[in-house]
Amino acid sequence: MAKVIAIANQKGGVGKTTTAINLSSSVAMQGKRVLLVDLDPQGNSTSGYGVPKRGVKKSTYELLIGEADARETILHTDYRVDVIPSNIQLTGAGIELVSLERRESRLRDALAPVIPEYDFVFIDCPPSLDLLTLNGLRACDSVLVPIQCEFFALEGLSELMATIRTVKKMYNPYIEIEGVLLTMYDGRLNLTLQVVQEVKKYFGDKVYKTTIPRNVRLSEAPSFGKPVNYYDGGSKGAEAYAFLAAEIIKKNRGGV
Repeated sequence: MAKVIAIANQKGGVGKTTTAINLSSSVAMQGKRVLLVDLDPQGNSTSGYGVPKRGVKKSTYELLIGEADARETILHTDYRVDVIPSNIQLTGAGIELVSLERRESRLRDALAPVIPEYDFVFIDCPPSLDLLTLNGLRACDSVLVPIQCEFFALEGLSELMATIRTVKKMYNPYIEIEGVLLTMYDGRLNLTLQVVQEVKKYFGDKVYKTTIPRNVRLSEAPSFGKPVNYYDGGSKGAEAYAFLAAEIIKKNRGGV
């Protein structure tokens, strides 16, 4: 049975989608069966795997509103990772979901038939705390929170933690924090070290040992429709995500 991990932070620009793409690819490269669910209307995880968003016929939109089942939406990529794609159509789903039965559980219900076929399922949530993110949190076992090493790093995190507590109380009693990932790390900067200290004070041993550095290759890879380990496997970004994948696999060894 797969471990389902939502990657969430309502603050934009923290490396959430970069992590969704490159972590899923790195976990797959280490021999695991991986599904990536793009729950962000921007569809950047989709295009990051070389899938043209405009050409997508069945996406997370159809999945959520009940017009397609999970197997109809899954695309097999060239990078060992299966993807349920997204595009701009998903923007309207938040409104349509309001009137549907079990609106906060649509994703969980839709994924249930395919979960046993994977070792890990990653959900790339949108940078907001709306019904789409709620569906991601309802469907997952745990939440991975990327935090950038910048001045406003902890801004808004209390809202995310409050949302997770609400989800745990009302919808998903088993949800937990999978881990906190420090991104855009530059150990030469005092600010970075101060942020690391604050984050560790707040989250303790939930903070991953692996940090993700600022890396040009990480920024370039999506424009080529490739995860960084296929675009430049020797780069510092690829190396960092390989270490993170190993850390996550080791932590979850008993469950997959």
